[in-house]
Amino acid sequence: MYSEKPKVLHALAGRPLVQHVLDCATALQPQQVCVVYGHGGEAVPQALRQYAAKFVIPLQFVMQEPQLGTGHAVQQAMPLLAGDGRTLVLYGDVPLIQHGTLLRMQQAGDGLVLLTVDLENPAGYGRIVRDAQGNVLSIVEEKDAMPGQRGIREVNTGILLAPTQMLREWLANLQNNNSQGEYYLTDIVAMAVRQGVPVHTVQPAHEWEIHGINSKAQLAALERTWQQVEASRLLAHGVTLADPARLDVRGRLNCGRDVEIDVGCVFEGDVTLGDNVKVGAYSIVRNATIASRTAIAPYSLIDSSEVGTDCHIGPYARLRPGTRLHDGVHIGNFVEVKNSEIAANSKANHLSYIGDSTVGSGVNIGAGTITCNYDGANKHRTVIEDDVFIGSDTQLVAPVTVGRGATIGAGSTITKDAPAGELTLSRSKQMTINGWKRPTKQIGGKK
Repeated sequence: MYSEKPKVLHALAGRPLVQHVLDCATALQPQQVCVVYGHGGEAVPQALRQYAAKFVIPLQFVMQEPQLGTGHAVQQAMPLLAGDGRTLVLYGDVPLIQHGTLLRMQQAGDGLVLLTVDLENPAGYGRIVRDAQGNVLSIVEEKDAMPGQRGIREVNTGILLAPTQMLREWLANLQNNNSQGEYYLTDIVAMAVRQGVPVHTVQPAHEWEIHGINSKAQLAALERTWQQVEASRLLAHGVTLADPARLDVRGRLNCGRDVEIDVGCVFEGDVTLGDNVKVGAYSIVRNATIASRTAIAPYSLIDSSEVGTDCHIGPYARLRPGTRLHDGVHIGNFVEVKNSEIAANSKANHLSYIGDSTVGSGVNIGAGTITCNYDGANKHRTVIEDDVFIGSDTQLVAPVTVGRGATIGAGSTITKDAPAGELTLSRSKQMTINGWKRPTKQIGGKK
């Protein structure tokens, strides 16, 4: 990966690879979850602590040192696992395994269950060796396979489900007499066959579920695969995508009916778009709820905000965390809103900053208006009541309140509360200096 970051912490669709796997695993409601990580990978448990806090069953971590193969890795987890039940083995760099596939493995029967897949090009994978009746006999790694075995197209994915007590016994009997000098987890298959334990196989619904990642190129390819899957899901639910190949969903995107999404949009975290929402090109929406009939113009950024119905946002608008817009609000080009609530039918259409503010309904905020909310140490709040008109190029120095129905003259700096229903302004006297000459540039000390 040419990176100091452990491979499983690289992101796909906005989440670390291993988090995809854990999300899928924990959806099965397991009794225990154990993460085996490699030497030097202390960053893995550190990164996952916050993630693990949301589960009732805590994650358990164990380091594999030295790294002597997949069988050796699972051996490290065995002392932490209860003796009853079954153990499911997953891989932190195979991020897109799906819940339905794992459920079918659970339902496949008692004994050992393997996830296998038929590949056009099986190079690099261990082959599934069967007898004439189709029963699984063993798995042979490609490095150790005979020429005839290399032609087998059914391959092992490495994902398996086994009775925990049997798995413990099989792992204790692993040998490393192979070309790599490693303890192969796949060797337990032959042990199960010798003991007469049933060996079942399940295949995933999609080949991409079992694709692993060992390079940035593979990461990029699987990212595109997953985005195509997400685009297909949205199209199937009636969302209009201007170009399904130019969409990035890095979290969960829930859409109502007749939603339209233009090219280059990015959705991060948990995003909900109501009916008839339109999202303009190259907009970014993160952890936000957008209500029905709202239009987001191109190049807008909406982060951790709530937007009501019939709103107009952008172009080039920015809604920062803590923003709440009620119905019918207009936020125009190059307007930034942060930690503010704006009531229904208010407008800030041009080049303004609204921070730490409470804005009433029917308010018009002129171009170039700034709420001066930060004194260098603390944030202060601005209150603008209903039906206020604020002229262009106004600075409201918080804490300050503009009363209901008040008008603020253009170019004013307001440092005290403005009374309701009155015109308040502050301007220096305009002067003209007759006969004044603009200085000219001096060259070589002379005019």
